[in-house]
Amino acid sequence: MTTIAINELAVELGRREILHGISAQLHAGSLIGVIGPNGAGKSTLVRALAGLVPAARGTIALDGADIAALPPRELARRIAYLPQGQTLHWPLTVERLVALGRLPHLGPMSRIAEADRLAVHEAMARADVGHLAARIATQLSGGERARALLARALAVGAPVLVVDEPLASLDPGHQIDVMELLAREARAGALVIAVLHDLNLAARHCDRLLAIDQGRLVADGSPAEVLTDAMLRSIYGVTGYRAELDGMPLVIPLARSR
Repeated sequence: MTTIAINELAVELGRREILHGISAQLHAGSLIGVIGPNGAGKSTLVRALAGLVPAARGTIALDGADIAALPPRELARRIAYLPQGQTLHWPLTVERLVALGRLPHLGPMSRIAEADRLAVHEAMARADVGHLAARIATQLSGGERARALLARALAVGAPVLVVDEPLASLDPGHQIDVMELLAREARAGALVIAVLHDLNLAARHCDRLLAIDQGRLVADGSPAEVLTDAMLRSIYGVTGYRAELDGMPLVIPLARSR
């Protein structure tokens, strides 16, 4: 079972420390939401998990191996990463776009093999974009584009999927589609880590939440354990209405706390 162990992680950007002493154990079969206010360090955390920013102190271990010591291609095969706000510039078909997810498995001069084509078609099916295979990706709607980019990440075939704000700029229906896709991947055995701003979608779909504030992990647990009145006041600076719907917390921010 795939596990990521974060031990006293600190990350610096320039001369400023962005993350301070974060520790957590993340296990396969879970959809883990990373929440917190703007500028809290959420994106820096997931970029560190993907090996894109180095640790100033502490370690991130993937199945016991320090990710800093893993060759980049091996890390790219084991952790698929979808960055925030990714745009499409080239008029590729959706199938070709998704096929880019197989690059970590290919040598410098090698071609896509039958196993790669199968992985691409399976990823498109899981993301429900198979019917869009021949469409030009730059001409897709926002929801279609989000699913196509997720399909590219799924095509990597990695046991870990890290996505940064996958719901940005999507309407409510497409937000639900993406969250249900991420939840299905977790139920199928992947470790899925997603930066999220919508607390109610996080509560409804995530197995576990990590709350980040000012670069520190301030809460870690189930949505019911993390999404408390005290947490809303402490890290978001708001008061709100909190209830339960189908056993899940429902949070409606109402006003700035004083």
